[in-house]
Amino acid sequence: MTILADAAKYDASCASSGSRRANREGLGSTEGMGICHSYTPDGRCVSLLKLLLTNVCIYDCQYCVNRVSSDTPRARFTVEEVVKLTMDFYRRNYIEGLFLSSGIVRDSDYTMGLLVQVAKTLRTRENFCGYIHLKTIPGAGDDLIDEAGLYADRLSVNIELPTVQDLRSLAPEKKRPEIEGVMGSIRIKRDEIATDRRNGMRVPKFAPAGQSTQMIVGATDTSDREILTTSSQLYGQHHLRRVYYSAYSPIPHADSRLPGIRPPLIREHRLYQADWLIRFYGFAADELTTADSANLDLEIDPKLAWAMQHRGQFPVDINRAPRELLLRVPGIGQKSVNRILQTRRHHAIRDQDLSRIGIVRKRARSFIITADRHPGPLSLDAESLRARLQPKHRQLMLFDALHGATSGEV
Repeated sequence: MTILADAAKYDASCASSGSRRANREGLGSTEGMGICHSYTPDGRCVSLLKLLLTNVCIYDCQYCVNRVSSDTPRARFTVEEVVKLTMDFYRRNYIEGLFLSSGIVRDSDYTMGLLVQVAKTLRTRENFCGYIHLKTIPGAGDDLIDEAGLYADRLSVNIELPTVQDLRSLAPEKKRPEIEGVMGSIRIKRDEIATDRRNGMRVPKFAPAGQSTQMIVGATDTSDREILTTSSQLYGQHHLRRVYYSAYSPIPHADSRLPGIRPPLIREHRLYQADWLIRFYGFAADELTTADSANLDLEIDPKLAWAMQHRGQFPVDINRAPRELLLRVPGIGQKSVNRILQTRRHHAIRDQDLSRIGIVRKRARSFIITADRHPGPLSLDAESLRARLQPKHRQLMLFDALHGATSGEV
């Protein structure tokens, strides 16, 4: 348990949102608040039993602590042991679901078959209705993938590294077309199920929480621009629910091509922010970085960085600007935009209304015109604008979030 739970900590793609599974006299639920959360050594909070079936692997991916050439201690669970652990931990209120991955044993089909057997046993024999996330093994047969989707809430296949060149260099056994082929199979099956449901057919659910993937950040010199381009393509082609970014963690006896220190965690955070802007705010991947500056600014968030580089598009009139432009204003989120569109139907929005709407006034005021205030070109073009809007570093106190909780400002 110690070995295989620790070996699973490097996989970040284990969120349990987006699934609803009927519970008719069964055990567990995919919804509601977490029962009990555990914390990985690097600070990630999870409420799932997060395990590898085994850390034995026939691949030699240089960034992976479980590679075949590593001298890490090896262990392996049987299918029955994982089933028993899951049920026992759930009954003790330790967990709310299972995240199960594995090293590659023998071949892809054999390993995928074991993972499917765990999920099938939990669903059919134990009547477990909680959340199950299965890691999909590239190269496994379509019949196994189809069966996995019937029992798992979410499937994921990790793309691992953002470019084909990175894979060739550090994980030559893994092929990008093979990985994307599995993603494509899952997407096609989900589309077929959705079409059948729209036509009134009663068909079983297939991976109702969708599919996700993970990319390791900082193991190579690949820029944020290339990472975001790859993510954007995956979202468009395979309808992924999420792309997770995991900062590279140095491992013992690592290959000389790998960095000796991990990248700053703020880079991982900025990638998540940029990913959110691409998915929900209408930004294109190539808008958030430039050819000359291919990495995201670590000192300010990507939305503010974009606004600073495109000051000519501001200020915008909050009472007249279209939704697409309002979404690009720093300090204004999706919910705030909806409130703006609703409020301005009834009366003009004034400066004093900003906080009530949920806008972060300090960040937004330089970029917007209200009914009673125009920031003026001197404010927007001032050299001190960046320093004024850049968050100050300070020690957080226990009740710092109280004002934000009551005002809605973040």
